[in-house]
Amino acid sequence: MKAIANALIVTIATASSALAASGAAADEGGFLAPLFLALGAAVIAFQTIPAIVLLGSMVKGLFSGKEEASAR
Repeated sequence: MKAIANALIVTIATASSALAASGAAADEGGFLAPLFLALGAAVIAFQTIPAIVLLGSMVKGLFSGKEEASAR
């Protein structure tokens, strides 16, 4: 158990310095990052219309389902 704890401490100690020295924040992504975010926002925005229609149909079917079942 002591060996596992020592190995875990060594792993955490070495990983923290590697994560701190990544330099990933220096690059802002250029032109493609905002384009990707805009595409994701457009997909979400265009999916709200079918979602609202589906929700309306589900509510309509929920409240009018008993009438159709008794007509058969």
